[in-house]
Amino acid sequence: MIATDFRIKHLYLSPGHNFFGHHEKPPGEHPMIERDELRVFAGRGIEGDRFLDFKPDYKGQITFFAHEVYEELCSKLSIWDRSPAVFRRNVITRGVDLNELIGREFELQGVRFFGTTECTPCYWMDRAFGEGAEAALMDHGGLRARILSDGALRIDALK
Repeated sequence: MIATDFRIKHLYLSPGHNFFGHHEKPPGEHPMIERDELRVFAGRGIEGDRFLDFKPDYKGQITFFAHEVYEELCSKLSIWDRSPAVFRRNVITRGVDLNELIGREFELQGVRFFGTTECTPCYWMDRAFGEGAEAALMDHGGLRARILSDGALRIDALK
């Protein structure tokens, strides 16, 4: 298991799906709600989130996205008026290559996770962020993970 020292910049949850299951339909209008803390449950998901108890052993009980990737995308596409919430990931990190956690168990703020796969970007990214976002995010779409222990995640005071 990897003990990590990366930081949490933002924490989000959403009560409903906007893009998941909406292929060839308009997106939903469920907001991403920013929190200072998220309660997480082993094998289940995040309290109040759309993927809580979604299905047994779901590979995306929680999702991570690197703030560095967000900053790079803003610069590359010259888009400065979107928050990282548009990617609909739960935990926005700083200081870690999330792809290195795929297939590995890791711990963050005393909570254990298993990185299952990349959050592969899809065509919705162009709509949510801006034209070219899907292509620019290939291999950097974030991390899907299973939650292995109950606990809480908090935004780091030092961002």
